[in-house]
Amino acid sequence: MEQREIACRGCLLGLAVGDAMGYTVDKKSWAEICQDYGPNGLLGYDLANGYAEITSYTQLAAFACNSLLLGVARGNQERYEKYIALGLREWLKGQQYRGDEKTFCWLVRVPEMRHRHCMDTRLVDALCRETLGTPEMPIFKSDNPGSISVPIAVGLLYDKAWMAPQLVGKLGTQAVAFTHGNKESFLAGAVLAYVIAGIVQHPDKPLALQFSQAVQAMQTQFGETYGEAETVAKLMFRAMEFAKDTELNALAAMSMLECTTAAECLAGAMYACLIHPANFDEAVIAAVNHSGRSAAVGALTGAILGAKLGVEALPDFYLECLEPAGVLGELAEDVAQGRQVMQLFDPDWEQKYAQGRPVNR
Repeated sequence: MEQREIACRGCLLGLAVGDAMGYTVDKKSWAEICQDYGPNGLLGYDLANGYAEITSYTQLAAFACNSLLLGVARGNQERYEKYIALGLREWLKGQQYRGDEKTFCWLVRVPEMRHRHCMDTRLVDALCRETLGTPEMPIFKSDNPGSISVPIAVGLLYDKAWMAPQLVGKLGTQAVAFTHGNKESFLAGAVLAYVIAGIVQHPDKPLALQFSQAVQAMQTQFGETYGEAETVAKLMFRAMEFAKDTELNALAAMSMLECTTAAECLAGAMYACLIHPANFDEAVIAAVNHSGRSAAVGALTGAILGAKLGVEALPDFYLECLEPAGVLGELAEDVAQGRQVMQLFDPDWEQKYAQGRPVNR
C-alpha cells in the first residue's frame, strides 16, 4: 500500500472512529458523561447492536469525496464547487432513498452510509433550498459545526499537479458556506482543508508546523477580506499554546476552548492531536470527553491524526465493529489512486463514477 493510500485510509477511517465514539456523548455535560461511564469518562465505543454507528460528519465528508472524484474523472477542475454541492445534495437524497432514483454518488446506494444521524437540522434546511449559500451570500449565518467535516474531502483530493494551492482554501470555505454562512466557520473550513492537504503531501512534517502553516495560509488568503480571519487564527494558536502547557489537563483545555462552534471544534481537535501526536487512541479519548460537541471534535481529531499516522495506527478494536469500515476503505483507495485509474479503463471505476452504482463484492 502506497503512502498516499495509507494516509487516505487513516483519514477517512479515523474520521469515522472519532465520530462514532463522540456521537454517544455529544452535547452531554462532563458530569453526565461521568455519570454514564465513570470518573474517567468514555474510553471506547458505546456500541449499538454490536456496531459503532457514524453520523452525518463522516457521511458528508465521504459524499464530498465521492462527488469530487466525479469532477476529477471528468476533468472539470473549474467546477469543483458544484461537485461538492452535488455531493451534499446526494447525501440528503440518501437520507430518504427508496431505491428507484437516479444517483450520481454510489454511496447513496450503500445502506450504512444512509443512517439518519444528522447532527444539524439547519444543514437539511439549507440543502433543501434551490440555491445554496456562498461566503458572499450566506443562507444561514450559523456557527454550528454541522458541515465542518466537508473540507476534509478537499484536502484529500488536493494534488499540486492539477490544483492550485489557493484553490484548497477557496474550496474549503465554500464547502462550509454552502450551508453555514458564519465567517469564522467557513474560514475554519479553509484551515482544515489546508491541514489535510499538507499532511497528505508532506507526511513527515511535524503536526504543530502543519497547523501553523495552515492557519497562516488562511490568513494570507482571506485576511484582507474578512476581519474574522484574525479571530480564527488567534483561536487556533491558543489551542496550540494550550498543548504546550504540561500542567493543563485536557478537560480544562477543552472547557476553555468551549468546542461548540465549528471553529472551536477544530481548535479542540488541534489540541487533542498535539497532546497525543503518536497515540490515536488517547487523542480520540481526549477529543470526546468534554461538555462541547464531542462528535465533531472526535471526528476532526480522528481525521487529522489518522491522516498523519496512517491507517496502521488505528487500533484494530476500533475498526472491527465500525459499520462502514469496508466502504470507507474502498473510497479511500479511490481517492488515493483515482487519477491513475481513470487513465485506463477500469470497470469498477466506470460503474461507481460514471453510473453511480456500487460494486457488489
